[in-house]
Amino acid sequence: MSRDRSNRDDFTRPVRRLLIAVICLFLLAVFLVWRIDSPRVERFRAQVTDTVVPNMNWAMRPVTGAIRLMRDFQSYQHLSEQNRELRSELRQMQAWKEAALQLEQENARLLDLNNVRLDPRLTYITGVVLADSGSPFRQSVLLNVGSHDGVRDGWAAMDGIGLVGRISGTGKNTARVILLTDTASSVPALIQPSGQNALVSGDNNAAPLIDFLENSDLVRPGDRVISSGDGGVFPNGLLIGQVAADPSGRLRVRLAADFERLEFLRLLRHHGSETPQGPGLLVVPDAPADDFPPALLPGVLDHPVDPSSDETNSG
Repeated sequence: MSRDRSNRDDFTRPVRRLLIAVICLFLLAVFLVWRIDSPRVERFRAQVTDTVVPNMNWAMRPVTGAIRLMRDFQSYQHLSEQNRELRSELRQMQAWKEAALQLEQENARLLDLNNVRLDPRLTYITGVVLADSGSPFRQSVLLNVGSHDGVRDGWAAMDGIGLVGRISGTGKNTARVILLTDTASSVPALIQPSGQNALVSGDNNAAPLIDFLENSDLVRPGDRVISSGDGGVFPNGLLIGQVAADPSGRLRVRLAADFERLEFLRLLRHHGSETPQGPGLLVVPDAPADDFPPALLPGVLDHPVDPSSDETNSG
């Protein structure tokens, strides 16, 4: 067996070497033919190309497929990078969108504050809501203005539309506002157009109750509720909301202020109404004529009285 293997190796080695030599010579000839610059050789090269290349499509398909696969992979890689960049930009745009929405809401609140129509005699100071200490038992907010800014207890607080509450405690740089929905809040109100006086009382509900109505038959849902100014706590004419009825039939106030988004509050400088002291010049009380100067007694200057004539007549 060893002899047969040695004989086979002795036969295949020369054949292999011969084939390698022939292939090398063929490739060298092709290289030389392809490099020769001659019209005849050029025509020969063209004929060989026209004959061989169309018939070699089957051999080029794997190469073409591999090239397309590489290009698709590069394109997919490029798309993946673009997708990551777009996702990053989308996150940034969402953050900018949120910031734009907050600025839009803040701008709307400020515009509402500027558009509020109030008594021109009332001045105000605007504060920013720092914290909301609302709870099931107490509903209030904290502002960034206080006694250092001249804020006093009892002043009315409004948002861009309606009444929110009143100042119930002041610090040097902060103030607390008790909301209308708090159980400790009671506001004298006037219902239009019926002109009924009532009391808007908070019960920790989003819609405060309407109590102490003179005649509830004259009040209808949708009627306008404003502050009456009774008691001198609030100025009159401040919008509170509209009348609404709950499922049990009790009348409540649908507040005009947006209590879900309190960001800026306007505090009205109201020092109460001054009570008149003593009679005015247009009202003359009952008193002896001797207590008033002649200028206030009609007809005194037109018909002066002579004392001597009175004594003569009396005598």
